[in-house]
Amino acid sequence: MVMWVFGYGSLIWKAGFEYEERLVGFIKGYRRVFYQGSTDHRGTPEYPGRTVTLESCQQEEVCWGVAYKVSGEEAEQIALTYLEVREKQYDVKAFVDLFTDPKDTTPAVSGVMVYIASPDKKLNRNYLGPASLEEMADQIVRAKGPSGPNRDYIFHLERALLQIGCEDKHIIDLANTVRKLLFERESPTVNC
Repeated sequence: MVMWVFGYGSLIWKAGFEYEERLVGFIKGYRRVFYQGSTDHRGTPEYPGRTVTLESCQQEEVCWGVAYKVSGEEAEQIALTYLEVREKQYDVKAFVDLFTDPKDTTPAVSGVMVYIASPDKKLNRNYLGPASLEEMADQIVRAKGPSGPNRDYIFHLERALLQIGCEDKHIIDLANTVRKLLFERESPTVNC
């Protein structure tokens, strides 16, 4: 038995389960967005943080990340049990094709499982949706949960994506807005 899992957020830098192979690649028809509320890791129910989810888009757009291969019934069950707890606020499991080279027309791996937080508020009560960069940055700067400050999440994600060769404009722009806001809040004001 073999299972592949695609990570596009914190799974890129912290799998948290045993795996046989790690493959950098992308999926088509989705984009990464900071629209999911986190009340269990990077925020609280009173003040949710923001984490990434996937949004359907044009087939030409892609989302880079990392796929993990888990082999064997026992290893697969352990990984699934772990992921069901970790990704419990993501209400959709999709199976997608993973590509490793933009020139390829045939996927490197088919049937890769990915967790997605849907925008359906009836199924996903933590969905926050789109907001301006400034609004999202303010929320990220203020939020903190059991896994740490929300700002650490975006900075880890930005770094992890750059390490795999992905410059995600949405993530870079948001991380820079968070940095600017942190600088403004932490800089003392001088009255002349």
